[in-house]
Amino acid sequence: MDWKLEGSPQKTESHVLQEQEVLREDTGEYGMSESFQLLQIDVECERQEGETLPTGGAVSCSKNVQRKQRHWEKIVAAKKSKRKQEKERRKANRVENLGICPQHSKRFLRSLTKERLLEAKHSGPRLCIDLSMSHHMSKKELSRLAGQIRRLYGSNKKATRPFWICLTGFATDGPLYEECLRMNDGFSSYLLDITEEDCFTLFPLETLVYLTPDSEHALEDVDLNKVYILGGLVDESVQKKVTFQKAREHSVKTARLPIQEYMVRCQNGKNYHSEILAINQVFDILSTYSETQSWPEALKKGVSSRKGYVLQNAVE
Repeated sequence: MDWKLEGSPQKTESHVLQEQEVLREDTGEYGMSESFQLLQIDVECERQEGETLPTGGAVSCSKNVQRKQRHWEKIVAAKKSKRKQEKERRKANRVENLGICPQHSKRFLRSLTKERLLEAKHSGPRLCIDLSMSHHMSKKELSRLAGQIRRLYGSNKKATRPFWICLTGFATDGPLYEECLRMNDGFSSYLLDITEEDCFTLFPLETLVYLTPDSEHALEDVDLNKVYILGGLVDESVQKKVTFQKAREHSVKTARLPIQEYMVRCQNGKNYHSEILAINQVFDILSTYSETQSWPEALKKGVSSRKGYVLQNAVE
């Protein structure tokens, strides 16, 4: 009986060719990915260093290796350039939003944002989010409200003149708080006030202005001596006048955004027109007006054309 030992003579050329054919069929030589080809390049380079190849084969292989290496280097350089451009773009956006010099570090920017927010607590405009109605909402509606709170806070951080925000009627052991922790990174460290107290007992009633689309009075200005209230209500059943009735029960002034004064209805396929906005959209309008003192500019910021309204000058 013949046995093939590990130390037996090298395989014949026919055996080598057969194994190469099997290997080609298993790996799909002509459909190999670029990453596997790069591994081949490394192996070929190591062979060139460790073995003596015929002169013609060495030159041919070396040119092929160099060509593939140059191709790979171009790909790597292009990716590095793209990452650098994206980094510069994000940096420029931060500079534009905060209105500061580009040489400042991220640590300095965070410190500056914190200083602005804390200053707003004492001298800035105040905004209250009434979350006392959250127990009427479904899990889906609570998730949407948590997302709106995150976007509102993010916009306030970028504002050159931020509001001081207070979340009232907000139980820390309730489902909305849990949803905010789940969906919003760093929510527990947000620079704002959180209280279970109702907004009507927390502030003097004469300082409160409840913003609701059902009010008869259009908001004319943002007064630093007033506390503006937004109803934290995501109601897919579209119950009307919930926040308006709540304000009337406590004899609190109401106001609506001046959409009717500066915007007109536009035609759309669904004939849909609505002045009901998410709390982060209302905040964007208030924040933009506070900085620009222009209602058209502010309404353009927060009222999407999907609501069925456009600025009057856009129609003219």
